[in-house]
Amino acid sequence: MTTAVAAPFRFFSLQVVRTRRLGPSLVRVTFAGPDLHAFHSGGRDQSLSLFLPHPGQSEPVVPLELGWGSPRSSEAESGGGWWQGWRELPDDVRAVMRSYTLRSLRRGPGEPDEIDIDFALHGMEPGAAVPAGPASRWAARATPGDRVLLLGPAVADNRAIRFRPPGDTDLVVMWGDETAVPAATAILECLPAATRVRAWLEVGHAGDIQDVVTDADAEVTWLVREPGRPEGSPMALDALRDAQLPDGAKPYVWLAGESGCVRALRRHFVGERGTDRRRVTFVGYWRHGLSEEQLRAQE
Repeated sequence: MTTAVAAPFRFFSLQVVRTRRLGPSLVRVTFAGPDLHAFHSGGRDQSLSLFLPHPGQSEPVVPLELGWGSPRSSEAESGGGWWQGWRELPDDVRAVMRSYTLRSLRRGPGEPDEIDIDFALHGMEPGAAVPAGPASRWAARATPGDRVLLLGPAVADNRAIRFRPPGDTDLVVMWGDETAVPAATAILECLPAATRVRAWLEVGHAGDIQDVVTDADAEVTWLVREPGRPEGSPMALDALRDAQLPDGAKPYVWLAGESGCVRALRRHFVGERGTDRRRVTFVGYWRHGLSEEQLRAQE
């Protein structure tokens, strides 16, 4: 496996430029900012930390004066600098922090740099079993001029990029739910021609299905959950167990989404199919029934 280069991260002050509804459960928010020229990423599942204001705040509150610099994620969470100061703020003052992946970065001569982040809107539908969290509520109501902070990469090759197939890979296998669709579709769009791909993408509504433009030899299967079926259900596992993959292939497997489903799929590939665990990347973007704060507390 390729080893990521340890690289610094830094804060970027951004404003919403526009929003676009992609489907019933997905909205794309486009951001711009004066220092995005310093934002660099060479990975299509680039992880980012987004800081959002509470209702009534004009901007997110993060005590950057305690340590602006270029903190790496592990350094930020070790208890020093801005991280410790942010944790000590009152809950109703401290900026809401959520993890997302970069959907796209655009740079053009004479045009402002822009980035897109796609938000899965969990709990926004009437009668939802679990109410929407603060990030879903913010994204659903975002308007041009809204201010956020982003902790992102200052160099292209950094350890917050997880999609790293070995050099001898001749088949890429992917699964993601709607929280991983932005990363999965970005990966598909950047793969070179002749790359064999089998991808399963799981969403809550047929309207969330997207057209994917890729030069790769890709077979993309969209799975639409039945009404009432919870996220992280065995739907994807059943589909993958029935899938026939080429004999003798040297696969690389990328799994991202709800933690329980990701673990079950990893067990399927490593335990049932005999895939070398070193060729399986698995990332839990969220866990059913837990907020990101609760998940961080458990970890």
